[in-house]
Amino acid sequence: MKRKMIAALLFIGLMLSGASGFAAERTPIKVPDILGYQTLKCDFHMHSVFSDGNVWPTVRVDEAWVEGLDAISLTDHIEYLPHKDYVISNHDSSYEIAKRAGDQNNILVIKGSEVTRSMPPGHLNAIFITNSSRLDGKDWREALEIAHEQGGFIFWNHPCWTGQQPDGIGRWYEEHSEILDKGLLQGIEVVNSGSYCPQAHQWAIEKNLTMLANSDIHPPIHSRYDIAGGEHRPITLVFSRDRSIEGIEEALRARRTALLNGDVVIGREDFLKAIFEESIEIVFPSVTVVVDGSAYVQIRNKSDIDFHLVSGNGETDLRVAETLTISGGKTALLRISGNEGTKAGRRSVPVSYNVENMWTAPEQSLSVTLNIDVNFENRADPGTER
Repeated sequence: MKRKMIAALLFIGLMLSGASGFAAERTPIKVPDILGYQTLKCDFHMHSVFSDGNVWPTVRVDEAWVEGLDAISLTDHIEYLPHKDYVISNHDSSYEIAKRAGDQNNILVIKGSEVTRSMPPGHLNAIFITNSSRLDGKDWREALEIAHEQGGFIFWNHPCWTGQQPDGIGRWYEEHSEILDKGLLQGIEVVNSGSYCPQAHQWAIEKNLTMLANSDIHPPIHSRYDIAGGEHRPITLVFSRDRSIEGIEEALRARRTALLNGDVVIGREDFLKAIFEESIEIVFPSVTVVVDGSAYVQIRNKSDIDFHLVSGNGETDLRVAETLTISGGKTALLRISGNEGTKAGRRSVPVSYNVENMWTAPEQSLSVTLNIDVNFENRADPGTER
């Protein structure tokens, strides 16, 4: 018994030191508020030592604070508890411990758990629940019903996970239609641990499910992502009426989310367009171009998201660069020039681009228009120059 106690203490000590060397500086990811909503950065799928994670719950709060997140949910497995010989608890323990730390650090902590089954139906998270222990039973249908009765928001985790789909292709089963028809499925992970699932993206569109991107992190976050070097876990951008758990829940149920995975942004067209338009500013709105010459337009990116543009231009008055990257927090120069036969005069010229790293559907990028006020001038007659 004494040896077992010493082993347990050593184990917990290692977990508590999981964030050793982690920078204690908060660096929020700059993403603009849009459409009258606050843009909250959230991760609704992660683990601690109370299931198969490798850190104490407070470490998850510290990591979220450093990365500038607003809300997290520790969704430890109900059925899979490999550390149970060392950590004796109930299924709500990780939430209770993290909640106290979250209150101190102004991180919103949402109660949640993961119902863990083979495929189908696979793994499902239930968040905003009131009692995780009540989900502990043999019948996964009953567990989801109980989560639903508790007001839970239920989403399907990693449909393309090779642990359950060896070819990495997501498949929709009868069981998923069953729980969707019963109102027991509200969301789906389109991105898990940085891995994008195109089938999940398409199902979210077709079946009107909330899109989610989560880390599903088990080890310390800095062992997977170079946080100090500017990398970030995949996160769900939630467009909430306010910074509260109630606001987040309302937004998730209304499907007001977009996903940030590296430099790729995924979501509905109206949300992505609003993010782009709120991020981009043409520094000097008016520019003069000699008809057969060229000029530069300065475009500032106020967000931390890099935008990779490919020309979709169809107008005749301007020629523009075929590609343009507007890096986060930087100002880029867009070279423009007049076309042969362009008439002199001032007018607003629409310049069309596709934003390659903003995906509205699988293999479909966002189309945007930059309106540039251009004063076209004829070149002066050389005989009149002095």
